[in-house]
Amino acid sequence: MTDTVHEPSEQALIQLLTPEGERRSHTEYDSYIQDVDAEMLRGFYRDMALTRRFDKEATALQRQGQLALWVPLRGQEAAQIGSGRATRPTDYIFPTYREHGVALTRNVDFPQMLRIFRGISNGGWDPRENNFHMYTMVLAAQMPHATGYAMAVQRDQAGWDAERLAKDGEAVVAYFGDGSSTEGEVHESMVFAASFNAPVVFFCQNNQWAISVPFHVQSKVPLADRAAGYGFPGIRVDGNDVLAVLAVTRWALDRARRGEGPVLIEAVTYRMSAHTTADDPTKYRLGAEEESWVGRDPLTRLEKHLRDNNLADEAFFEQVVTDGNEMATRVREEAMAFPDPSLAQSFANVYAEAHPLIQEELKWHLEYEAGFADTTEEGATR
Repeated sequence: MTDTVHEPSEQALIQLLTPEGERRSHTEYDSYIQDVDAEMLRGFYRDMALTRRFDKEATALQRQGQLALWVPLRGQEAAQIGSGRATRPTDYIFPTYREHGVALTRNVDFPQMLRIFRGISNGGWDPRENNFHMYTMVLAAQMPHATGYAMAVQRDQAGWDAERLAKDGEAVVAYFGDGSSTEGEVHESMVFAASFNAPVVFFCQNNQWAISVPFHVQSKVPLADRAAGYGFPGIRVDGNDVLAVLAVTRWALDRARRGEGPVLIEAVTYRMSAHTTADDPTKYRLGAEEESWVGRDPLTRLEKHLRDNNLADEAFFEQVVTDGNEMATRVREEAMAFPDPSLAQSFANVYAEAHPLIQEELKWHLEYEAGFADTTEEGATR
């Protein structure tokens, strides 16, 4: 375990809402949130609160043996809701495996997201319905896909004038974590994106820990600084500030749609829970570090702003809690009712077409299963 509490660099960190809930003005990014009114702010809070409640319920389901694994996101809600709400429905999103809040903004049904973690599906939703790709469990594997997709979008939009691009242009968002930033696929994807000026926004949620390795070990400079080496902008934003994330992501997406190329956004946030439910963060990080981030909680920050400016009353917050509990009940009921697929179905998912070796293995498996004794409810063997 490290014996030092490491603080992220505050250099050039874009922030529009302080941890105390006070609004800060910014000459460059204020214009990107001019449409944000009280109703939208309440919507952001509700999105974040429901996402956290879903995360809590899914964690409980895994602890009770109903999910094989769960990937918590507590503490990263603002980075996900702010960036997700900045996209257009026509933009395409490539997530990792932790973007549950982004999924909410794309209308992916929460219970369906649990199919893959229950081990009964390779996904759970149709990405063509909401332009939200399947979760990727292999670190950074989605990055080349995102860049390639963006290059295809660019070719589809070839010949469009600036006005049409601004109005109807599409862009791609590729999410990844600070741990993935050291994978070769990230470097290769950014090289290609820069070389072809692809309309892709690389969005890194720097939650300070790649499982047990702190970010200061992975990189000696802010991650956003790496963008300069590829020749496109890099921005560091307070990832616990939903307004700042919204503004910065809108700016980056507008730039990408206009054909001006990729952007790297580093959202500085914190993983307040375990990397996954198979992880124990107490083995490698100090409680003092976790405590130092409590005051920067994204939900608390926005709640303070809403209360201090009389933008939401107690009835609103009570209703959000009620809605969250009702959602959690539905998630649990639907997840527990998922039918268990037969193991034989897994053989059909290996290749697109029938394969003789797989067919042979399936035949052996069915014969193996048939060799077990089947007992009735009374305990007699048939």
